[in-house]
Amino acid sequence: MIVSPLFALTLSPALAEEPVSLAARPVFVGAVAEDDEDDADAEEEDDGSTKKKKSSKGDDERRIREIVRGFYAKANVGAAAYLLNFGDKGSGNAVGAGTLVGFSFGQDFVDTEKQSMAWELTLNQGIHNGLALDPQTSPNQTEVGCDFAAGAAGGYPCTEGDLRTYAVQATYEFSAYPIRRIGIGFRAGGGALYSPLLIDSTSYSEVVIPAMGGDPQIHNSIHPFGVAGITMEYYTKLSHFSIGIDADAFYAVGWDLGFNGSAALKYTF
Repeated sequence: MIVSPLFALTLSPALAEEPVSLAARPVFVGAVAEDDEDDADAEEEDDGSTKKKKSSKGDDERRIREIVRGFYAKANVGAAAYLLNFGDKGSGNAVGAGTLVGFSFGQDFVDTEKQSMAWELTLNQGIHNGLALDPQTSPNQTEVGCDFAAGAAGGYPCTEGDLRTYAVQATYEFSAYPIRRIGIGFRAGGGALYSPLLIDSTSYSEVVIPAMGGDPQIHNSIHPFGVAGITMEYYTKLSHFSIGIDADAFYAVGWDLGFNGSAALKYTF
């Protein structure tokens, strides 16, 4: 077909515009794609900033708290003394103050910024020096003898002399925190005390018991007791570790009223 030059000139603008529009389409699509990518990048940046904010908030909370509570193990070292039956009856104590070592395992089952509550199981061992057999059974004018009936006649309970005691106790503890790292608490509970015979059982039954006038039944029985005391604790900047002071008073049935004080080192898991 023959096309006239005039008709060709008439069609040329439309033909010229067609490549331009076709070329513009990729540019438009590319622009839309770039906009989508920018929006996605912005969303990712927003998500990243949100995550960073959340992460920084958690880090701030951890930095602010810096105190770990939960399951813990605790060791105590201190001293213990008896106040009534074995105490001073005019010639000094029948059983002197001694050493105390203990090991505890427990859990802080309530943990807030201003207070906490815990249960605790403890094994304590006490070592005390006591009177020899002669002062107990043959007192002179300045000494008070022992009474095999656990002090019922006015003397102090007859013992083998030096004592070693083992006590198992369970306690409930409540602590308040006037300062973030320092806790002051009260605790109460109960347990059982046992003092094993340290000398030869044959010698004890054949020599000591006849000299005392009877078996005091103090080394072959378990003595239930109640305990109450106070505690102070400092949470160190060394994570998981705290130090403290414990002071308890207890009364063991058929034994005596006692008091112990000790320093404590605690590790919280």
